Amino acid sequence: MPVIAFANPKGGSGKSTSALLLATELATKGASVTIIDADPERWISQWAKLPGKPENVTIISDVTEESVVDAIDAAEREAAFVIVDLEGTASLLVANTIGMADLVVIPTQGSSMDAKGAAKTIRLIRNSEKLSRRRIAHAVLLTRTGAAITSRALRNVQEQLQAGGIAMFETAIVERAAFKDLFDFGGTLAGLAAAQTGNLEKAIQNAREFAGEVVSKLKAAANERSAA
Repeated sequence: MPVIAFANPKGGSGKSTSALLLATELATKGASVTIIDADPERWISQWAKLPGKPENVTIISDVTEESVVDAIDAAEREAAFVIVDLEGTASLLVANTIGMADLVVIPTQGSSMDAKGAAKTIRLIRNSEKLSRRRIAHAVLLTRTGAAITSRALRNVQEQLQAGGIAMFETAIVERAAFKDLFDFGGTLAGLAAAQTGNLEKAIQNAREFAGEVVSKLKAAANERSAA
């Protein structure tokens, strides 16, 4: 089953938020999902302790450089999707996970520091491709963007990525209160109270479009492998 890794050595880039949005959206559609929480902050593991976690979502935490490969291998046999929320460093654990991934999502905020982190992740992917002698699908996901206004810094990052020929998600994760509420109240976006969360429908639509694009990229990567 496909393995989706969320990687960027720059902390606070939106890895845990985007990983959780993908996992809960897939689970809402009925898919079984295993999340390997390799972020030292354990945000997703803390979310799982709150009410409302879908029964078809399994959380695995406390993985190490030595155990992550076996953990991913075992999860692939049990779940329709395996999502790995990686730590914010360029470690052996990150490299091992990227080497097993079918798709690497690189969450990036509109700042030069995040863009540099994305560049480091792409270099790591290139090295993993050489070692494994296979292409690893990957794309930058812009996160915490404004709903209406594109900042000058964000436009600069977009231009840098496009100039470098870096694949990007068409969908960006917009800064929404509902996304933060998931970590405070648990469950899924659909389970949040609309009266207490602003623009909930837009948040749900944003997550749905992101998940749909992930699935499309996975299908394209699978077709490319079968044609090779």
